[in-house]
Amino acid sequence: MAAIENIMTRTSIRQYKDQPVEQEKIDIMLKAAMAAPTAVNLQPWHFIVIDDKNTIALLSGRQPTNAPLLIAICGDTDKTTMPDGKGKLPEFWVQDVSAATENLLLAAHALGLGAVWTGVYPMMERVSEVANVLNCPQNIVPLAVVRIGYPDESPEPKNKFKEENISYNKFGAKK
Repeated sequence: MAAIENIMTRTSIRQYKDQPVEQEKIDIMLKAAMAAPTAVNLQPWHFIVIDDKNTIALLSGRQPTNAPLLIAICGDTDKTTMPDGKGKLPEFWVQDVSAATENLLLAAHALGLGAVWTGVYPMMERVSEVANVLNCPQNIVPLAVVRIGYPDESPEPKNKFKEENISYNKFGAKK
């Protein structure tokens, strides 16, 4: 039940205390992110941990933040080849990296941190901006930048459950 409680109480946090995030907590979040499911175990992710205030400011241009830590979660398109070398899964990196991002958000919450997922991919203008700031090579595609810190706000989690978003056996069929 602790996992369900963590999922149900996590919410986006956008205001942070002026307190750095400890390296031990960063390591735990990254390990949790890399425990995500991944197609054919390709693990096509790369994480860029950002605690430099100038880089944080550059990445937060349109939406300034006081977060002391950002983690850019990227897809590595060089890691999309099947283990036997006989095929590619070029678009599955998006699913894998998204799962890793959710794991990171849940780990942050479990550690008493607040976080918010800011989308980058598939908006190619944002992808280019973030990739340029972080000096990413062509194969490293930023999917999201997660802002992380100790929360300085306490918003109530939203109840997003809606019966109308559920079908059984066929679209539109009710139980």
